[in-house]
Amino acid sequence: MLLGIPVKPFPSYRAAKPPPRQAYKRAHKQAHKEVTMSTATVTCPLCEATCGLQVSLDGHRITSVRGDDKDVFSAGFICPKGASLKALHEDPDRLQQPLVKRNGVFEPVTWDEAFAEIERRLPPLIAEHGKNSVAVYAGNPTSHNLGALLYGRVFYKALGTQNMYTAGTVDQIPKHFSSGYLFGEPLTIPIPDLDRTNHLLLLGANPLVSNGSLMTAPDARGRLKGIRERGGKIIVIDPRRTRTAELADEHHAIRPGTDALLLAAMVAVLFDEGRVSLGRLAEHVNGLDDLRACTAPFTPEAVSANVGIAADDIRRMARELAAADRAAVYGRIGTTAQAFGTLASWLVDVLNVLTGNLDRAGGAMFPLAAAGQTNAQPGRNRGFIHGRWRSRVRDLPEVMGELPVATLADEILTPGEGQVRALVTIGGNPCLSTPNADRLTEAVQQLDFMVSLDVYLNETSRHADVILPGPPPLARAHYDVVFYQLAVRNVANWTPAVLESDLPQEWQTLLRLVDVVTGQGADADVATLDAFVAGEVARRAGLDVALAGDRTGPERLLDLMLRAGPYDITLADLEAEPHGVDFGPLQPRIPDVLGTPSGRIELAPDAIMADLPRLTAELEHPPNGQLLLIGRRQLSSNNSWMHNLAPLVRGGNRCTAQMHPADASRLGLVDGALAVVRSRAGAVTVPVEITDAVRLGVVSIPHGWGHDVAGTRTSVASAHAGVNSNVLADQLLLDGLSGTAVLNGIPIEVEPAG
Repeated sequence: MLLGIPVKPFPSYRAAKPPPRQAYKRAHKQAHKEVTMSTATVTCPLCEATCGLQVSLDGHRITSVRGDDKDVFSAGFICPKGASLKALHEDPDRLQQPLVKRNGVFEPVTWDEAFAEIERRLPPLIAEHGKNSVAVYAGNPTSHNLGALLYGRVFYKALGTQNMYTAGTVDQIPKHFSSGYLFGEPLTIPIPDLDRTNHLLLLGANPLVSNGSLMTAPDARGRLKGIRERGGKIIVIDPRRTRTAELADEHHAIRPGTDALLLAAMVAVLFDEGRVSLGRLAEHVNGLDDLRACTAPFTPEAVSANVGIAADDIRRMARELAAADRAAVYGRIGTTAQAFGTLASWLVDVLNVLTGNLDRAGGAMFPLAAAGQTNAQPGRNRGFIHGRWRSRVRDLPEVMGELPVATLADEILTPGEGQVRALVTIGGNPCLSTPNADRLTEAVQQLDFMVSLDVYLNETSRHADVILPGPPPLARAHYDVVFYQLAVRNVANWTPAVLESDLPQEWQTLLRLVDVVTGQGADADVATLDAFVAGEVARRAGLDVALAGDRTGPERLLDLMLRAGPYDITLADLEAEPHGVDFGPLQPRIPDVLGTPSGRIELAPDAIMADLPRLTAELEHPPNGQLLLIGRRQLSSNNSWMHNLAPLVRGGNRCTAQMHPADASRLGLVDGALAVVRSRAGAVTVPVEITDAVRLGVVSIPHGWGHDVAGTRTSVASAHAGVNSNVLADQLLLDGLSGTAVLNGIPIEVEPAG
């Protein structure tokens, strides 16, 4: 036996002669391999695509990451982000213990010391100034972290502040707003049935790079190619000729920020030419006549100059959409992060309804997730409202329990009752990722206290008084509660923790924070609080908490959520299927999915129609030649939190200002030269990349860069710093209804540097 493992005798040698040294080495190596080598099947936790991965391990060391060919959803697909899991796990810049700032310098401390500091400073501040004196910012990584997602809600409720902010008001709240009023729930979002549609109209979306956004779809390229292979058509509306546009049949370079005008014109064509065909939706729709009247002024001829697309092309696109047997309209961040983000999001689904393509195979359909989907139970007709409270300084409305992050700096910098004096950030980097980032950086330095739950000392956490790190992704269990509610197919996949970590799980850290802010003390029993949370989840689901057995933490909550879900499945069932469970293609769900008070689709809700006069006024303001800034996605990037991984920043600095050749010539700029890009909010100096892939009058700078500040510990990101485009984003430019920041269509000026 070698290392306790039986080894078969070597048939080519007699027992009287011991095997030669080379053969012994081979045998020893094989035995060692059997002891230490293993393969773990996991779901990638780094973006919305939820791809299945095979992670090869040598003991606790990751040797390779590849796609899982047997995964029921991704079938072996992998992108550069998934392949970087090894680099993320081994990143030497990841924090391995808590940090406390003393005399302006971070010192490593024990967990008890870190929580003692929080207990010493945070509860007295709340007692003196009230709950609203504390703000919370949750970044996108929390949506990819089961523990942070489920237990973050417990912490937010315990804290009780109205100053709740997330990355959503930088990229997606308009879609939740419009879906809430159309269908009754902000997460009742129609998803293109990519695998069965024959006609796809994409606006402001680049799924070949994003792998889907508010549309969980691994291997978006393969799925879009499938549309064309079965004789279908893809049309992309985008100011840039993106990778998705290059794959499409048509690309129309729209003027940034005018998608709502284009969509309204297409709606007007359907009504004017008698092409509205509701089909089975007819008995489930309210507001058709109001919709007809309010969109009548937006003829193709009226909007053409503003949108930069010929009136004949607008009419043809509307006619083709109506004539297609299975069609879907989909808009993403290019449509949501603009001045008319909510109206554009609303009109996307209005077109799906008017052409009869909502809730039918090949159209835009409603997923049915195995766990956590509030619209899974029919008859929940409570409706959706916003503005239950408003921000103190700028009077901006709450949406889905949060305020627009564009006003967070105002709440910190403006004295008076209710002033924000403390901030807790959870997996977010708002000093880099939010509008007028320099102003927010100035603001957080005025706080009395700040805590960051983060694995990096980054552009935001460098200002914290206490930093609480979490384990690497493969050292925690994973399930995509959010993204399976947005998937192009109904699936579920569970990933147990693959590796061990000395760091506590984020859910345990959050429960300790709950104990602190509720006065229980930092040394309170986390297990007792966890049991209470599980009991509440079970009670609301009408279940006995004992059904989850001896599970604890997120596993217990998820098991209860699965048991309460629509598929009669448990966590044990998912554990038995490491490659996932396929519940099949999306199915029609109307009327059961509708949660409006009327139980019908509200095509013309007052809360949305209130913004139409502002859109109508745009018809009187044709383009004036002003340069407009837009963002862009990159395949090897996911906002700011993936830039410290060497495999994802290879190939040089991709943070450039893309500009049309004619604009560059007019401004005296050459390829590679430095230019100053200036907005009302700020200015950056950035290399120019001349390309006809961008529309005339448009400049494109990617989001999430700007890692050139002092006080961080992100060596790779700092070496590939780029510039922060959010320095140019104006906190005063917002979507009129939701308060979401305008990141596409920012007025700018450009000139040669120096």
